[in-house]
Amino acid sequence: MPAPKNAPRSVARFLSQFQKILSEGATAGGAGYERTRDLPRLLPLWPHEVETPSASDHARLLAMMRRALRRERQRGLAGHWTYDLARHAQLLRAYRVEVAAYLHRQSRDAGNEAPPRMR
Repeated sequence: MPAPKNAPRSVARFLSQFQKILSEGATAGGAGYERTRDLPRLLPLWPHEVETPSASDHARLLAMMRRALRRERQRGLAGHWTYDLARHAQLLRAYRVEVAAYLHRQSRDAGNEAPPRMR
């Protein structure tokens, strides 16, 4: 995402740093992400909330991550003093890995269902 031509230098520098952090995470893929270690550092979760035995629990976790990403993005756009670029990048990386896991789970569950019977 290149910076707009009329953007101040600080915005252009911010975007280049953000892209660099994301690209570093993309080269590692999800290999450096461990849910039980990383999610409690990013979100206020109890240990039993990190585990997602059902698809609905996983969807609830994804919704919580989307809300956290939205709040972090709003802090960054507003220039709030609590905004943390590294936390934003880690949240985004974790969210992408969790979405991929959720989609894999959905396709696996759909494949295990018996085909409908013809009468």
